[in-house]
Amino acid sequence: MDALTITRDSPLAADLALLFERHTVEMVHGDTPPESIHMMPRADLDRPDIAFFVLRDQTGPLAMGAVKTIAPGHGEVKSMHVLSEARGRGLSRRLLDHMLAASRADGLARLSLETGSQDSFASARGLYARAGFSECAPFGSYRPDPNSVFMTREL
Repeated sequence: MDALTITRDSPLAADLALLFERHTVEMVHGDTPPESIHMMPRADLDRPDIAFFVLRDQTGPLAMGAVKTIAPGHGEVKSMHVLSEARGRGLSRRLLDHMLAASRADGLARLSLETGSQDSFASARGLYARAGFSECAPFGSYRPDPNSVFMTREL
């Protein structure tokens, strides 16, 4: 595998434009109705309560993900995305494992997430299930939504 690095970074870094563009296209122009899209805009990810991570190789950024602290000891996985041409190499799992370890080191005891219920999100749901997440009730400010699956795990 190519030399990979995962670092905490600013979501506003100039070299992340393609990641955010692709992420937005998949979320906004995918098969999820607008009222069920919970993606955070890029600028909103630049906050002290959000740890933002970027996975890069020698060609540049390939993947991103964030963990937002939503309550004491409780974080939410946000904005995970891997460029389509980099998929199938285990990068999502590598980034998620890094985010789990960093969250634990930051004192979080639980991570939760919201993802889509549509077939286009099946691989994401599978990734999270293999990483120990299980389905749960809506958390935080989320409400039941037939287009959402909520998952959580202890750290």
